[in-house]
Amino acid sequence: MKDFLEFVAKNLVDNPEAVRIEETEINGKVLLKLYVDEREIGKVIGREGRNAKAMRVLLSAIGAKAKKKVALEIPDKVNKEK
Repeated sequence: MKDFLEFVAKNLVDNPEAVRIEETEINGKVLLKLYVDEREIGKVIGREGRNAKAMRVLLSAIGAKAKKKVALEIPDKVNKEK
């Protein structure tokens, strides 16, 4: 799941080196936090959130195959941790 998200995110942005993903798993639930360069958050989220929604749908399908629930967060620069 993490590899898939990384692949998609790196192909959406102009600065793929800035893509970072944190994965946390608790009781069969997986939380993926996607960090990108703050100037490129719009590219990852997409118009009206379409890109983010599509990534969530695909991650849910991948998670269903592994019998896990998946959540995707794209924190803004205020919550960004390094």
